[in-house]
Amino acid sequence: MIGQENGLPADFLSDLASAVGAANIRTGAGIAELDPGEDPDNLGASAVISPATTGEVAAIVRLCVRYGVPVVPQGGRTGLVGGGISTAGQLVISTRRLNRIERLDADERVAVVEAGCTLQALQEAALAHRLEPGIDLPARGSATIGGMISTNAGGIMAFRNGVMRHRILGLEAVLPDGSIYSDLTRVVKNSAGYDLKHLLIGAEGTLGIVTRVAIKLDAVPAAHAVALFGFDSVPAALAAIRRALDARVGELRAAEAMWADYFRYAARHFGWSAPDFSMEHRIYLILSLGGADEAALQEELAAIYEELLGTYPETSAVLASSLAQEQAIWRLREESAVIYVDYPNSPSFDVSLPLSQVDDYVRASIAGLAGVSPGLAPFVFGHLGDGNLHIMLNRAEDALTADDIAGVEAVLYGGIRQRGGSFSAEHGVGSKRIHALYATADPVKLGLMQAIKAMVDPGDLMNPGKVIDPSRLPETKHSG
Repeated sequence: MIGQENGLPADFLSDLASAVGAANIRTGAGIAELDPGEDPDNLGASAVISPATTGEVAAIVRLCVRYGVPVVPQGGRTGLVGGGISTAGQLVISTRRLNRIERLDADERVAVVEAGCTLQALQEAALAHRLEPGIDLPARGSATIGGMISTNAGGIMAFRNGVMRHRILGLEAVLPDGSIYSDLTRVVKNSAGYDLKHLLIGAEGTLGIVTRVAIKLDAVPAAHAVALFGFDSVPAALAAIRRALDARVGELRAAEAMWADYFRYAARHFGWSAPDFSMEHRIYLILSLGGADEAALQEELAAIYEELLGTYPETSAVLASSLAQEQAIWRLREESAVIYVDYPNSPSFDVSLPLSQVDDYVRASIAGLAGVSPGLAPFVFGHLGDGNLHIMLNRAEDALTADDIAGVEAVLYGGIRQRGGSFSAEHGVGSKRIHALYATADPVKLGLMQAIKAMVDPGDLMNPGKVIDPSRLPETKHSG
């Protein structure tokens, strides 16, 4: 039942019901029935509405402008930095009903999909045409295309295909005033003025709500092969990636690294082991090749191993010879939530470094974290092909004080800009990393970001309190 007691004007709720139907609005107990996803604060809003068209989204936003109600866009609620959290007096706009694949052209190699379409749904539809969206990540079953655009997601294949910014040809979005920006261009070459879609990609819903998108597709290799390597040094792992990039057969599809503490923890949890494979290496690397023939790809991985032994004789390797073995290897890397078994809600960090800086950064981080608190150490894993490292701690969230967290961030973020890296590789800024953005970003960049936000969303109604520090914006027109 919708009413004034929910913290929103009764007339506003009535107008929303007229726009999308009362059955598509949840309040009170109806919200409590929903899965909050990665953050329990995602569903703190007074109402959750699920429009089915771009026109309905625009109508909702215009009503929010009229009544001064802040809007929080949400997709799969898989974000890790509080980009979708909401509070009383706010309205969540869920894209769950905006989930259609409107067009998939095998000749164009382009799909037009709505923002609520999950990555997995698009992957499966494209695979029927031997195509793929060129981007992949473990949360594929729940992560939505709109959410991935909003955070400029990267994932496993970014070293080869780029991040979401490089996959999007055109998009449609509802702007903070309720107008519809529609530029669903389906071509790669487009020099017709400012490419404004890039303002919305990575903006985390603070400049508008993406509703539809044209995404580039690539051909899927007919076969693939996977191997797990163990190395005693990061330079050895980087040498393996260089050699795989120059594969004589096939092409490199994934280069995923796990440092020793994380690898051994995951292997122990899942009961993984392999004959003649050492568990005492410093770093472990999953390499995946794609191509026309599986046997030839496996031979190429074996050849890579033999060549690496000539320079790095301590190297271990295991080549997956069945789908079950391949899945077991990937499970070690993709199911990183196993850390929460012993360290509930362990804080996680998402940084990127130039490859030349990775080894020194990890060594410095291990030493620095030990200085923050005795025994504090990182679990490090990530996309070594592009220098994106994910870092979790061997501490439960409630075992860390505010001073501990400040010390951890000083270690992990200190000097990262000078190294040529970023404190956020693919998780975004959200509400939890605003202070890190202001501590590490170029002041001129920050000024431009604030100016754009103030111009496009002068009332600060669109996902307020995310990305931009609200105290540095002009006085807003609402109190929500």
